[in-house]
Amino acid sequence: MDALLSSFTAVAIAEIGDKTQLLSLFLAARFRNKTAIIAGILVATLLNHAASAWLGVWAAQFIPAGWGPWLLGGSFIAVALWLLIPDKDDSDDTAMLKYGAFVASCVLFFLAEIGDKTQVATVILAAAFDDAVWMVIWGTTLGMLAANVPVVYAGSWLLQKISLDWARRSACAIFILLGIATIISG
Repeated sequence: MDALLSSFTAVAIAEIGDKTQLLSLFLAARFRNKTAIIAGILVATLLNHAASAWLGVWAAQFIPAGWGPWLLGGSFIAVALWLLIPDKDDSDDTAMLKYGAFVASCVLFFLAEIGDKTQVATVILAAAFDDAVWMVIWGTTLGMLAANVPVVYAGSWLLQKISLDWARRSACAIFILLGIATIISG
């Protein structure tokens, strides 16, 4: 259960102000079928994060015993600092839009996640919880959905109410606290 909750929390927080939230907003403005957009996000995230988690499990065999909490805590702090760098929407792949909401969402989300902080977090979490890789995959996927589904349904309204800069700074502080707590408890 720790793997699921840690993965969910890490990704849900890391997604605040991320380019995939901007992509969610773009897709919601472009397509009326919100269910297809969300299904595309789900499939893309499951595929991307499953591959990332398996990479993390493979990499875990090379991490010396006792380094786990330090690597995980340090990674949380690194992600915290990464959160301070604002993402921009780089979803200029308008050719993909002609295939409809589901295909466009699935392909664009999969591509947007490559090398993204949540993909890196998934690799690290799977290495830390290598005995619960499926919980990591489900946790990171549910975290991605928790951060992006509200944007699909209420993105314009949310952007008017919440400052992305404030949200990124708050998420940064939470990640730093998680990192410190992980190191101390390890």
